[in-house]
Amino acid sequence: MTASVGDLVTPGTHVEIGPGEEAGNGIYISDNATVATISGLLVNNSGVLSVNSFSPPINTPRVGDVVIGEVNRLNEKTAEMRILHIETNEGGHRSVPALKLFADIYVSEIVDRFIPSAGDAMRKRDIIRAKVTNTEPMLKASTKGHSDLGVVHALCPACGTDLVASDKKPDFNVECPRCDYRGFRALSNGFGHGFKIPGNSDLNKLNRLGKRWSEEAEPFLGHDGARPYLSPIADHRRGWSHEIPPSARRSPQVRGGSRAHREMFSAKCTLCGIQTKVPFKPTPGKPLRCRDCMSKVESGKVSKEDLAKEREVMKEARNKAQKKIGTKLFVGGISYDATEGEIREAFSAHGEINDIHMAIDKETKRPRGFGFVTFSKKKDAEAAIKALNRSEFKGRKISVEESSSGGSSNSKRRRRS
Repeated sequence: MTASVGDLVTPGTHVEIGPGEEAGNGIYISDNATVATISGLLVNNSGVLSVNSFSPPINTPRVGDVVIGEVNRLNEKTAEMRILHIETNEGGHRSVPALKLFADIYVSEIVDRFIPSAGDAMRKRDIIRAKVTNTEPMLKASTKGHSDLGVVHALCPACGTDLVASDKKPDFNVECPRCDYRGFRALSNGFGHGFKIPGNSDLNKLNRLGKRWSEEAEPFLGHDGARPYLSPIADHRRGWSHEIPPSARRSPQVRGGSRAHREMFSAKCTLCGIQTKVPFKPTPGKPLRCRDCMSKVESGKVSKEDLAKEREVMKEARNKAQKKIGTKLFVGGISYDATEGEIREAFSAHGEINDIHMAIDKETKRPRGFGFVTFSKKKDAEAAIKALNRSEFKGRKISVEESSSGGSSNSKRRRRS
């Protein structure tokens, strides 16, 4: 099928060229045939046969275009903006090609006034209106030269509230209505107004173009070439008085990195006897030394006599703790149908019982055949071991022996009979 004027064509469609007609845009003539190379409507304009494409033109920024963008990155001498929209462009609101998505604004092209670094006139996430000044080999833009160019929207770096224009103090032309933040931005007449700029707006004058910085503002400029303005804590490092936002706060620094504050426990050094604090809960009967004694032990400067006295102190502490918590016995070979009441009845005949624990399987919820009985007095526990170990209980021979602090037996457990 051969297309004629007025037909819709797609790439590869054969096109008929009549006498006196020429091939135009979207038409390719080969030795064998004449075909369309793009999709669209076949038209004849003064003898030139061409294809009118339906797709709108690519939304590529050109020199002189005014663009709206967001400050994406700040370096010492440049600000990088991400282009969001191109004004007065045939591409309208179509997305900007990836290779033309970012533009650099050099520090001397931000405002008609001396500023040491780009971060002195804008911040990351600021929305700005700029004019494209160069497209090759990379996009460059400028926010000076016209009162409508500059920052059109900004957030408070401390609390995130929308900043408003202010003329209360020279060189501090924006302030936060929520906290006491004040700062400087290269303002556009459209600051706070969106895309449409009121005809009577004159906010650009707050930039104090061409004037020297006031004595109050001068110390806050980035003369040192550092980049503190890249984070929310920037203005606090420069001496602002408002409270540091939670997002900028850090945990206390300790050796080896950043870590949360550790709880400290009061204790008595087992070597010298002075009160000290340790970052763990003290265990009775275990060595616990202050910083000075720890250094002496590590360097070998502690005498054998002092170490012997320390062992006596730990033994006494262990005995006191034992009296307080009682003596725990391990009971093995318990019948699966035995109850806690029956265990208590059998063991209470030998002394006062503080606690009874029957081991239960977590999955089946059935008894596991062993448990623990804690006597308040050690002599009562020893009497129970002597009387009940290897004895018959509900048809089974049980084993009774003193348990370690971890709940396991000090001696080898015997197999059930």
